Amino acid sequence: MTIDTEKVTGAGLGLRRGLLEEWHELEEKQPELLPDFIEVTPDNWMGLGGRYAREMRHFTDRYPTLSHGLSLSLGGPDPLDTKFIDRLGRFMDEYNITSFSEHLSYCTDGGHLYDLLPLPFTGEAVEHVSSRIRAVQEQLGRRIAIENVSFYAAPEGEMSEIDFLNAVLSEADCDLLLDVNNVYVNSHNHAYDAHDFISAVPTERISWLHMAGHLQEAPDLIIDTHGDSVVDPVWDLLQYTYSCHGVQPTLLERDFNLPPMHELIDELAIIRQYQQGVSSDAA
Repeated sequence: MTIDTEKVTGAGLGLRRGLLEEWHELEEKQPELLPDFIEVTPDNWMGLGGRYAREMRHFTDRYPTLSHGLSLSLGGPDPLDTKFIDRLGRFMDEYNITSFSEHLSYCTDGGHLYDLLPLPFTGEAVEHVSSRIRAVQEQLGRRIAIENVSFYAAPEGEMSEIDFLNAVLSEADCDLLLDVNNVYVNSHNHAYDAHDFISAVPTERISWLHMAGHLQEAPDLIIDTHGDSVVDPVWDLLQYTYSCHGVQPTLLERDFNLPPMHELIDELAIIRQYQQGVSSDAA
């Protein structure tokens, strides 16, 4: 039961319906600028027919594809949705999707809460969420990756965020989707050193990275929005991440306020520039 990331390299882009028309134009006119891989959200594509099923087939036939879930609620109190997991497995098989990731959080409590809420950093929470991750991996027959999440009200706990994350990775024996922007956001909001966090992540667990923009709501508050361009300090943190862990597949997330496609391609070019710089230094 292994996660196949051998064919996923370079700089990727999240597949959003609002980008489809411009994406097709780029495929026709400037295919050399296209992303190296894509990421889809199964919750938004499973069960769709017609045009969107054809679009999914078009993209997954052309790009190595990762998936990133929103609603499994790995840390939640409700029983895992085994029917959803079965549908997810069939969806991944149908479209040859390489791997699945979810958030280290919860979003249900007797119903959907429509937010990704943080877990308390306690040993009990480690055991709870790890057992659920193992159950998902067993049912899917695949390793999954968990994403470090941004949070705004620090849950009461017995350990730091990085110690909690590493404990879950070890106990669940799963992989990591390292969101570099979330590390930056949390380090600012909760006053810790982002570089210390990045350097403490186990390299061997990393499957891929996320990069995204955020909103500076106040001098002491950043909101993770995925609605703006990546800022310089987060680019710097990406470069530091590569220096610690080597070049990793890196995906650009943009969920709303979608700009013209060429602006996203410009950000992908920055990712590639950093990746090539590290590769050149290594050579």
